[in-house]
Amino acid sequence: MLYSDFIEELTGLKDLIVKKVKNVYGQQHIYAVMHKRIHACPACGTNTSKVHDYRTQTIKDISSYGQTTFIHLRKRRHVCPVCGKRFYEEVEFLPRYHRMTNRLYAYILEQFHDVLSMKYIAGRCNVSITTIMRIFNMVQYPRPKLPEVLSIDEFRGNADGEKFQCILTDPRNRKVVDVLGKRRAEDLYAYFMYFDKSERNQVKYVSMDMSTLFRSVVKTCFPEAKIVADKYHVVRQVTFSLDHVRKKIQKEFSKDRRLHFKHSRHILLKPSNSLTEDERDRLSVMLQASEYLREAYLRKMEFEKVTKCKTKGSAKKELAKWIVLTQNSGIEEYKTSCMTFIKWADEIAEAFGSNITNGYTEGVNNKIKVLKRVSFGVRNFSRFRNRILHIMTV
Repeated sequence: MLYSDFIEELTGLKDLIVKKVKNVYGQQHIYAVMHKRIHACPACGTNTSKVHDYRTQTIKDISSYGQTTFIHLRKRRHVCPVCGKRFYEEVEFLPRYHRMTNRLYAYILEQFHDVLSMKYIAGRCNVSITTIMRIFNMVQYPRPKLPEVLSIDEFRGNADGEKFQCILTDPRNRKVVDVLGKRRAEDLYAYFMYFDKSERNQVKYVSMDMSTLFRSVVKTCFPEAKIVADKYHVVRQVTFSLDHVRKKIQKEFSKDRRLHFKHSRHILLKPSNSLTEDERDRLSVMLQASEYLREAYLRKMEFEKVTKCKTKGSAKKELAKWIVLTQNSGIEEYKTSCMTFIKWADEIAEAFGSNITNGYTEGVNNKIKVLKRVSFGVRNFSRFRNRILHIMTV
C-alpha cells in the first residue's frame, strides 16, 4: 500500500495529499493538496487538467486527537482550452462556497441529538454560536402523520411569547409526533382539522391528563377515538387529597411531631403492598394519632382495588363503589376527587381496559425541562420544536 493510502486512512479524506502538519498553540494545521484529476468544464463540458493558478483555502475540520484542526488546502483553478472558462477543482469533502468540511457539519448536527446548549456545542466544534444556529436552521421536520394511539399533554415552554406549548406523542411506539406552539382550544382545533377526516378517524385512542380543554377538542376532532385518562393523574387525585388531610391534622401537633409527620409523608402516599416492615410500624403510629387520618388512609387503600382492575367493566364498577363509600365517609378533602371521578368515569375505566398511559409523554417533558435549563430558555419556537424532535429521533 502506498504512503498516500495511509494518509487517506488517517485523515478520512479522499484524494488528499498531506504536505506537512504543524501544531501551533494547541491547534493542528494540515497543509495539503488534492490529487490531480481531469475535470469537465462547467460551461462547455470539455475535459481538461490544465491548471491556471492556485489559491489556498483554510477549512475547518473536526478536532483531531483533542486539537482544533484546520486544513490549508491549495486548490487548483483550471482553465478550459476551448471556451476559456476558469473554475476550481471539485473537492468531495467540501461543498461549494463552504469553509467547513462535510463531516464537521455532520458532527455538529449529531451533537444536537444530545441535550446540550448551543453555546456548548459551538465551543466543542470551534465555531460561533451564529454558525451553529444557521446550520441547525437547515433541519426541518414536516407535519407528521397521526398514529393509532395519540397522547397529548402541555408543558411550560415560554417560547414566542406563549407560556405553554403542547406536545403530541405516540406512546405505543415511543415517538414524538409533533410539538405545537400554542395550547388554546382554537389553535388545537385548527391544527387537527388540517388532517383529513379519514386520517383522524384512524386514531383509536387518545391519552391525556384530566383536562377538560383537551377532552372537548378530542371529542370534536376525533369522534371515533376513545379517550383514556392517564393513570398517574387519576391516582394523584387520591394521594393529593390524602396529603391535604395530613397537612390539616399535623397543624394540631407540636413542632417536633409536626416535622416527623412531614418527613414521613411518603409512607402515607406509598402503595400499601410496597411498604417495608419498618414503614408499616411507622405508619401504624401515624394512623393512631388521628381517627380522621385513619379513615382518609382507608379510602386510599380502597382505591388501590380500582388500580388493580384489568378490565374496563371491573374498573368502572369498583370506581363507582369507591365514590359512594368516600362520599358517605364525610372526609371533605376527597370531595373534589369524587366530583372529578364522576365526570371522568368512562375515561378512567378506559385506562384500565386499554393499558395506555402518558408515561412516555411525561418522560419527554422531563427531557424538555433539561433542555430549557441547560439553554437558559429557548425563545424561538420553530427552533425549539425542531430541537425537541431532533433529540427524540435518536
